[in-house]
Formats: sequence, C-alpha cells, structure tokens
Amino acid sequence: MAKRSAALELAILGVLAETPQHGYELRKRLISVLGLFSTISYGALYPALKSMVERGLLVEQDEVGTGKYPKRARITYALTEAGLAHFNAMVADSGPGAWDDDTFAVRMSLFGQTEVNTRIHILQGRRSRVEERLANLQSNLSKGRERLDSYTLELQQHGLDALEREVRWLNELISREQAGGAASSSASDISQVNKK
Repeated sequence: MAKRSAALELAILGVLAETPQHGYELRKRLISVLGLFSTISYGALYPALKSMVERGLLVEQDEVGTGKYPKRARITYALTEAGLAHFNAMVADSGPGAWDDDTFAVRMSLFGQTEVNTRIHILQGRRSRVEERLANLQSNLSKGRERLDSYTLELQQHGLDALEREVRWLNELISREQAGGAASSSASDISQVNKK
C-alpha cells in the first residue's frame, strides 16, 4: 500500500506542476486523462492532499465559486517551492521503485518532464523486471506443464503472451529514446502499461 500511496503522491504533484486545481478536477484528471488509477476515492485523495499540505509540499488557496453556486468557495491546491523541488527529485529518481508495477505507469505519464537518460534507465529497468518474470513463468510452465489442466495452461499462455508483448513494446520505446526521438505518449501506449 505504501507504493500505491507514493505513486498517488507523485501523480498529484505531476498534475499540480502543470496548474493548480481543486480536488474534483484533480481526481478527474488522475482517472480520465492520465488513466493511472481505474478509480480513486475522495477518501484516498483528500488525506493525501492534507498530508502534502502539512508537509509544506502544497498550499491551499480559496477560489471563489462560479456557475451554479457562485458564493461557494472551493479550495484549490498548488505546489509550493518545496513541493516543486520534491517533485523534481522524485522525477529524477530512476531507481528500482521507478519501474515497479505500482509506479511505472505514473512515471511514464511524467516522461515529458523527465530527462532522457532517466527515461531510458527506467525503461531498461522495467524491461529487465518483465524479462525476469517472463523467464520465471516459462521455467515454471515447462516444469509443470503435464500437471496443469487445459484452462490453467491457457491462462499461463495468456500471461506469457502479455509479458512478451510488454518486452517488445519496451524495446521499441528504448530504441526510440536512444535514437533521440521522444516516445509518443499516446493514450494507447499508457493504457497498455496499465493493463499489465
């Protein structure tokens, strides 16, 4: 759960690095635009925001309401100098946590704000992690194939296919990055990562 909280914090900082937003807008962006979380409750979002305000990473600003409730004030969240520095440090980190399942999609969604060498290192780390899983699954499957029923074999093959696709996709991204062309950040690329 700590990794998911760290991923949520990084995603929040990344969205707020673009522009200050109130909770509803922020939640909508995290879910629909970035597609990083299939769902995120306000019960998870607001405690994360409160924690970041308490730590001096964010500041709350009152915003005069518009539309249906013009007198109702909303709280908008914005990065502080410390929040921006923390965000930049997190984006520059290319260690093993950057390519974990819980954080990789968030990190990739922020590649536009990440230096090329860091992007390549993260992609290579992710590829090595996926290749390791692929090798383990292939080994386990070859050892126990005769003990598995046809449905379990189909499920195992499906897992193998998904891992092989991800390795090919990562190889393509790494090649483009090394050739100097920024990888396209299309929604299909990011959603493909989220499904893995």
